Amino acid sequence: MRKGLAGQRLVAVFIAGLVLLNYPILSLFDRPQTVFGLPLLHVYLFSVWLALILVVAWIAEHGAR
Repeated sequence: MRKGLAGQRLVAVFIAGLVLLNYPILSLFDRPQTVFGLPLLHVYLFSVWLALILVVAWIAEHGAR
């Protein structure tokens, strides 16, 4: 039953990634502002990407237990 739960969590992360990296959300961060000298859109993209990778890694390590 735990493997099924891990699979469902991975599907949820995939859908969250689709939503967070799709046009309507990306347009909210396409502004001429910078964070630590980096464009806001780039910071958002790499932050979301890193968060998705970390969540998938956590699910892969702890989801099947």
